[in-house]
Amino acid sequence: MSEFFDAAFGFPTALFSFALLVVAGYWALVLAGGLGLDFLDGDDTDAGGGWLGAAGLGGVPVTVVLSLLIALTWFTSLAGSALSEATAVRAVLLPASLAVGWAAARVLVLPLRRVFREAPGTSLREFVGLPCVVRTGRVGPDFGQAEVTAPDGSTALVQVRLPAADVPVAGAAEGTAITAGTTALIFDYDAAGQFFWIMPHDSAFGPPAP
Repeated sequence: MSEFFDAAFGFPTALFSFALLVVAGYWALVLAGGLGLDFLDGDDTDAGGGWLGAAGLGGVPVTVVLSLLIALTWFTSLAGSALSEATAVRAVLLPASLAVGWAAARVLVLPLRRVFREAPGTSLREFVGLPCVVRTGRVGPDFGQAEVTAPDGSTALVQVRLPAADVPVAGAAEGTAITAGTTALIFDYDAAGQFFWIMPHDSAFGPPAP
């Protein structure tokens, strides 16, 4: 175990180890519902645009690309450090790890683009009026993601928001909060913000029967 820590926190792997801790913390917050995949303006879904496209890494959120790059570069650097303690080797290991991490991330991004790409021929406004399933731990006026199924059967992960008036206040009855796994109704699309407004599914049909 001591050899692992020596390699993980020695040069150059230590540079990536601390970055990997940040990545792990970020994904923990995503799972807890505190952050979204677009935290770093990751709506760059144009595979040919921006610096991601220039590097061959476009088509997926920035946070996903950075997570892959850091994790793969860290693993490469760790493996290289474990194989050799020579100073000359470790000096070359830094750029080599970055190159290998970039190449591996570029390969992994290819199938991920299909996950984040909008279904062909499906207009975002076609989702209005459809139910969706919330995928984040919470939804509010400034945060939320949900999965919606289009009429053609394709699914998409979209940004959603809940009007402030519909956000349960402290002391509200149990079951009124929209959390992960809750079914909600999409009732409008905000083109400027590129997100959908949702409401509790039951509210579209009046109060539930006693």
